[in-house]
Amino acid sequence: MRLTKYTHSCVRLVHDDGGVLVVDPGEWSEPAALEGADAVLVTHEHEDHVDVLRLRGAGLPVYAPAGADLGGLPVTEVATGDEFSVAGFRIRATGGAHAPVHGGKPSCPNLGYVIDDLYYPGDALTPPGEPVDTVLVPVQASWLKTADAIDFLLEVAPRRAYGVHDGQVNERGRGSINAWYAREGGTRYRWLAPGETA
Repeated sequence: MRLTKYTHSCVRLVHDDGGVLVVDPGEWSEPAALEGADAVLVTHEHEDHVDVLRLRGAGLPVYAPAGADLGGLPVTEVATGDEFSVAGFRIRATGGAHAPVHGGKPSCPNLGYVIDDLYYPGDALTPPGEPVDTVLVPVQASWLKTADAIDFLLEVAPRRAYGVHDGQVNERGRGSINAWYAREGGTRYRWLAPGETA
């Protein structure tokens, strides 16, 4: 598969057979991420992961966690453990809840997706429950501690990892976090700039 990173939490996956799947096209991601897409996966309802108006206009099939509040956007609801195929990719949903932020504030449904041999956890550090080749790891978030993300990488032990969820951190902070992940994460780690492909 070919992976292209867009701003913050959005990635575009192109299957070897040509199918295009976009994950978490949020309000900060570029509209180009959806061009020619076959379907969209959404990990949870927060605006940095899903631009409801843009998706409504795009008319693409959208798969999202059961119970997510997406303002009436038509979706196929997905639950933990569900397995399905979209755009040529085999997908299994894992996790179930957004990581706690602070003070017991209400959470929302959050699914991680194993997409062939790639794992995208959304806003949680739930392990995939199976070996995976590639992990997309959050760089920065209000719910995230760098040490916990490193422990997540060590536990999952992928062959490689790419940083996502980086839209709220400046270049200096991103450089520091990327260095920690590369040095301590136990895997080949790389950060992709928006529009860069691996």
